[in-house]
Amino acid sequence: MICESTTAVPITVAYQAFLDELTDAGLLTSLGVPGVYGYSGVFEHVLESFDLLTTRRVPHAQAEVMRFPGLLSREHYLKTSQMENFPDLMGSIHSFTGREREHMAMLGKRDRGEDWTQDLTPSALMLTPACCYQMYPTATGTLPAGGRTFDLRSPVFRHEPSIDPCRTQVFRQREFVRLGNPDEALQHRGTWLALGKDILNEVGLNVEIIPANDPFFGRAGRVMASAQKEQELKHEIIIAVSSEEKPTAIASTNYHLDYFGNAFDIKSSDGATAHSACIGFGLERVTLALFKHHGLDPDYWPSEVKNALGL
Repeated sequence: MICESTTAVPITVAYQAFLDELTDAGLLTSLGVPGVYGYSGVFEHVLESFDLLTTRRVPHAQAEVMRFPGLLSREHYLKTSQMENFPDLMGSIHSFTGREREHMAMLGKRDRGEDWTQDLTPSALMLTPACCYQMYPTATGTLPAGGRTFDLRSPVFRHEPSIDPCRTQVFRQREFVRLGNPDEALQHRGTWLALGKDILNEVGLNVEIIPANDPFFGRAGRVMASAQKEQELKHEIIIAVSSEEKPTAIASTNYHLDYFGNAFDIKSSDGATAHSACIGFGLERVTLALFKHHGLDPDYWPSEVKNALGL
């Protein structure tokens, strides 16, 4: 127990120290809930500059560009196993659908300090847990020969409040997804592991690639996580940001096998269930890594980094 305590405290202190640096510099503004921030114009300029760099580096991909609102149909959400595997991260949108009498009753509960949220009704929407979830329902059917490649961007929600500035509840993902046969999906994963690392190296981030697993929930989830890591289906591209002891994944690749092909009835050109693979960049995390490693004022960053970003 003593060992666990002495390990946890410095990491927590490191998170708070980095958060304080960012807020004192005006790059982040706390909005009163852990993991939810406003971002300054300087922060946004760096984030968008990195996003544009990824676009410049992939003209050969001939990807279909799609941009999503961060909302997912509840019907489509239930076709996935996100509820089974990550119930602690989900976000469901509820709204008021009553009449005047119900409205007055709800206001009365609020004024008495009672739980007024029980008077809300689930809507047809969920908050998006991963950018690519919004794309798969649009690809139902048979793929053309060679499969399809998608360039995606969306806000994403995961309910994991934290004082670590890198672990936000709402963040933006840029994803490149391939749907096709197993060889096409694996080739996409391999290409992007190398290219993703190269892009991050170009902006002065000395990242490392490691096998990883998703944070599956519960006892059964531990078995799934072990299998995912053993099969090397997921890789993270990591670098120290908030803490030297616990590096942050600022990008990751996933080979989903035929999971989404089965869930959304997507077939490869030969009629078999399609496989998929993706890389996702956490745009806020990449931006935070840039500020951590190059300083809080981009005017003083190394010239090669500024040139790469077009700053």
